[in-house]
Amino acid sequence: MNNILKSTLLLSLLTVPGLSGYAADNTEKDFSYVPNIHGVLRPRFEYSTQDGRSRFQVRNARLSVDGRVAKSIDYFLQVDLCDQGSIKPLDFWARMRIVKGLSIQAGQFRMPFGVDCFRAPHTYLFANRSFIGKQMCNFRAVGGKVTYSFDKIPLQLEAGIFNSTTITSHTVWNKEYAYSAKAAYTLDNVKLSTGFMSIYPESVRTNLIDGCISWSNDRWLVEGEYMYEHYTGDSHKPCHGYNMFVDYKMPIRLALFNRLSFQGRFDGMTDHSSAKKDESGDIITNDPRRNRITVGSTISYIRSKNMFVDIRANYEKYFYAKDVNIAQGQGDKFVLEMVLRF
Repeated sequence: MNNILKSTLLLSLLTVPGLSGYAADNTEKDFSYVPNIHGVLRPRFEYSTQDGRSRFQVRNARLSVDGRVAKSIDYFLQVDLCDQGSIKPLDFWARMRIVKGLSIQAGQFRMPFGVDCFRAPHTYLFANRSFIGKQMCNFRAVGGKVTYSFDKIPLQLEAGIFNSTTITSHTVWNKEYAYSAKAAYTLDNVKLSTGFMSIYPESVRTNLIDGCISWSNDRWLVEGEYMYEHYTGDSHKPCHGYNMFVDYKMPIRLALFNRLSFQGRFDGMTDHSSAKKDESGDIITNDPRRNRITVGSTISYIRSKNMFVDIRANYEKYFYAKDVNIAQGQGDKFVLEMVLRF
């Protein structure tokens, strides 16, 4: 008899709203607890016209998991199982919506700054990232950020504070921190973005500002982005980076494929430093000034937003100053790659 009374009392408690996950399941039916699993695979072939060398590689074999534990709480986990032969942990964060439009996020993720650097491998338009996205602003960090999206105007604000150390050094105690903030405004087919970032890679703080404008419709995407990096203490000349591209896509019917697109890009940067000192204690130039023109085409089979295959061919033409020694693989090249998203 006592066991029956205990069971009845337990059942009644489980059905009181807010006292159990069972009650939450009944009141939150507009989402699923089942996580989403996605991936992208990018095998490629490259041929350097600089010296006639070539190589095969798996540029990315990336897996991600995302989901919700409540209507206002979600998470995202992502790891690259093969980034040119190396395993790299990427994103691990949790996010909570406080009130409508306002959320906080904590963990490891990209600092809110820039536009082209936020494109994931399955959304790349070119085989290789822009100099802005790869050399100047390729930062993931451990920390937290606040995001606010306005209700009546298409404006989103983000701001965060992060460890100054790299994502492989979570145990280091910091005296200096990294900061970033970003504002994005959408007006019909036009998107405007600007941001500020301050980082402390080692012993020299660098400050960056960014501005981007893009226009798109069903077939066209045109975008231009400028980035400026200042090294404090006159430790290195400021770096200027720029990226301009156009993408045109159209539907086709050719065997399995149902879309064809064409891309063109001009990007470049002046002398750039990682702001880390060499053995003599000096800040050096890691990436010499250069410009590049990229032309290419992509043929695709698209089943859905997260299930498709791209076959991409690019040619990159580089322009260096005469006094620059071009590193192997950093000159003119052809790239042929497959991008499989699932």
